[in-house]
Amino acid sequence: MRPWLLFSLLILWVTAVSAQEEPDPRLVRAADEVALAYVITGDAEVDAASEAGLRGLSQVLTARTTVEPGEPIGIDPDRDDLSLLTFLYWPVTGTQAPPSPQAYARLNHFLRSGGMILFDTRDGDIAGLGGPDGTAALQALAAPLDIPPLAPVPQDHVLTRSFYLLRNFPGRYLDSDVWAEAPPAGAEAAEGAPFRNLNDGVSPVLIGGNAWAEAWAVDDNGLPMFSVGAGFEGERQREMAYRFGVNLIMYVLTGNYKSDQVHVPALLDRLREEEEVVQ
Repeated sequence: MRPWLLFSLLILWVTAVSAQEEPDPRLVRAADEVALAYVITGDAEVDAASEAGLRGLSQVLTARTTVEPGEPIGIDPDRDDLSLLTFLYWPVTGTQAPPSPQAYARLNHFLRSGGMILFDTRDGDIAGLGGPDGTAALQALAAPLDIPPLAPVPQDHVLTRSFYLLRNFPGRYLDSDVWAEAPPAGAEAAEGAPFRNLNDGVSPVLIGGNAWAEAWAVDDNGLPMFSVGAGFEGERQREMAYRFGVNLIMYVLTGNYKSDQVHVPALLDRLREEEEVVQ
């Protein structure tokens, strides 16, 4: 091979390797700003609702917590490196194509590395969902993922108290169960503690159908984009949806911090206060 040709090929190879190693500025920005990410489905209306929903939740997080997310980012698992992210909102549609094998490899690495996916089937208004894989679309999307055994989120899960004290997790809809990694067999609460030590880390997936992004979604003027319930009860439901979103992101970012025994007295006091308000 002629020297000049060998040199040219070497330059092309070095350029290609450098291009592959250069991180996507969008993802670097998202990681730096703790931006919330959603999976692009190809359905323009669903994707717009996802972006608007995560924008609304980001605004609530900024107003109420020390977490100040940047603008939400849409993710294509077939193209984007997920290693810089911690959370993905994945709305499930009946028309989206499943990711490629390479994308599933990225997604499984993301889950094994501490990332979380919230699968939202958005069908919580339909009775009889029956379980975490209640739709054919969800089954098709989730089958290649390394998902641990799941169970409905119990009342003593960290997700119920990572910021607000919650009894359920409404979105635009109310009645869909939320599923997370099943607690270990025989998990028991320590003496004097109201909560069991369920898992050491964050559940890699949550699955439900309450259309959370639609409950969180705001337009450019900060106004809700979708109706939730009716009247005062509807606005209360939207508020509880925001609280679930705050708990969710705090859970993703801090793990089982609120399971530490040092927090039990304060949590007991807050539970008593909540019970007095309810009564």
